[in-house]
Amino acid sequence: MGASGWLSSLRTRGILWVLIASLASGGATWLWMSSATAWQTHLSRAEQAGLALYYTLRDGGPAPTGIRLSPLPPDQAALAETGAFAALTDAPKPTLLTFVTLSDKTDARPSTPTLSVAILSSDIRYSVSDLQTASGPDPAASLARLTRNMATYCSKDLLVVARYGDRPWQVIEASGLLSCAAAPNDLRLPALALLALALIALLSSVAETASHFQNFARALGRRRRLPDGEAYDISGPTELRDIQMAVNAYLERERAALAQRATMLSGVSHDLGTPATRLRLRTALIENTDLREKLDADIDKMTGMIESVLTFTRSELSTEPPRLISLLSLVESVAADYQDMGQPVTLAPFSPPEIDRTGSVFASRRKGGPVTPAKTHSVLVAARPISLNRALSNLIDNALKYGRHAQVSLKATSSTASIIIEDGGSDVTADTLTRLIAPFKRGPNAQNGDGFGLGLTIVATIAEQHGGTLRFERGLTGGMRAVLTIERSPA
Repeated sequence: MGASGWLSSLRTRGILWVLIASLASGGATWLWMSSATAWQTHLSRAEQAGLALYYTLRDGGPAPTGIRLSPLPPDQAALAETGAFAALTDAPKPTLLTFVTLSDKTDARPSTPTLSVAILSSDIRYSVSDLQTASGPDPAASLARLTRNMATYCSKDLLVVARYGDRPWQVIEASGLLSCAAAPNDLRLPALALLALALIALLSSVAETASHFQNFARALGRRRRLPDGEAYDISGPTELRDIQMAVNAYLERERAALAQRATMLSGVSHDLGTPATRLRLRTALIENTDLREKLDADIDKMTGMIESVLTFTRSELSTEPPRLISLLSLVESVAADYQDMGQPVTLAPFSPPEIDRTGSVFASRRKGGPVTPAKTHSVLVAARPISLNRALSNLIDNALKYGRHAQVSLKATSSTASIIIEDGGSDVTADTLTRLIAPFKRGPNAQNGDGFGLGLTIVATIAEQHGGTLRFERGLTGGMRAVLTIERSPA
């Protein structure tokens, strides 16, 4: 089995879905946690550097790792003494000044030195109101909290100067700790993107796989039978392909069985032709007219029954290919044939379906009522005209036989078309007629009439071949209606 065949297995797809989901969730979690850990490490380094910086400024030791100290030039120091920090040469423009003084609150000496820090940024003014409140009286902890805040909210252009007590002002250069470039990459968004992409890919694959099953289920659920020689498309996962091939094989066996049955019945009908002819010749020699007529009627029933079964079997085979026809023209032609023979068959005028006015983005308000098309519709359908002609003729014959009159009408929607045959009134109920759809079932008032109980069965079979139904209902005038509904287009 090739790679594509291996991947087409539903079991393999399920395993891959689980693996992809696990890897994607694991990778996203790793990226998220790595980013969070790196960020906390970065902030901790900045905080530790701030803590060490305080003692460096106070005691004069070496600068902490990542920080470089350099004294302000005398002219710049003079500006800092007066608080004109924005006038410093290296001050960013525009200048947002954050100035804070930190002192040891526990030292009761009146001349306790203070640490003065001026932060000049082009885009951020840092909050310092709660530094010593949150950090306690320890100025080193306050400076550590300040550097942590500066690392958290980095500035694109930053100048920091500080001095302890009356010592010289120092320029604090800590781009390796406090600049935006020093901040670790935030991988949380890529983690979410990875998870989202994996989820989209999984959902798309699941939806694509499920669509094959849904399409096949819809095809099986449709009433329209496949024409002779056609089969369901083979597509989708391997397991579904196996099911589709099994269904196609079953349909092929059914077609072969029906064809064999039709061949057998055709042979029987042909073989009975000669004996039936001899029987008719012999009955012609019978002088008793009543007996001769009864024998002829029995012979006709015998041959007619075989022909009816053969017709039913051929209708099940559905060998006639569907084609696009005008259903209105077909109904008019059948009704005209009965009228030419003097049968009481009437055809009701066809009324095209009304089109409702709906609003749009350009005309949200409806104006007027529904619109009836000016041109008469031809009611185009994809159907088997010979089969529909037979079904319509059977229904009209039943209406004439048991209701003395047949009124034919046609109704259509965008997806279906219904042929309605209403008789002149009979005592047969809709439930009784529905039960008579079964083969060889005849109504109580048809026991002495012609027919073999296959007419409605053939009509129902033809309706099913066209994706439709045959149902019965009581008409407005008291007659019984037979409603033959078919799909207008092949599914």
